[in-house]
Amino acid sequence: MHNDLITRVAGCVAATQHIAVERIRVESTFEELGIDSLDGINILFALENEFAIQIPDNAAQQVKTIGELAEGVHQLILAQHSDGGTTAKGVTT
Repeated sequence: MHNDLITRVAGCVAATQHIAVERIRVESTFEELGIDSLDGINILFALENEFAIQIPDNAAQQVKTIGELAEGVHQLILAQHSDGGTTAKGVTT
């Protein structure tokens, strides 16, 4: 997984939550960042927009950290690419 992907995921979280991106680390949990389930939905919409992907609702429920979130986005991008879809916006796989 590339650092630019983690940076973009952290940027989406920061923008959606109105928090400084510097506060977000790969190991940060949603609880540490004060992110509740409603906030999580807004983050998912932002990530879907940013990366032109569809995030299944059930997959999102398993994610607890920013690193896990970035890894999930990465896996969705890879799956989209291997299914013959185009690579998500601006992401190198």
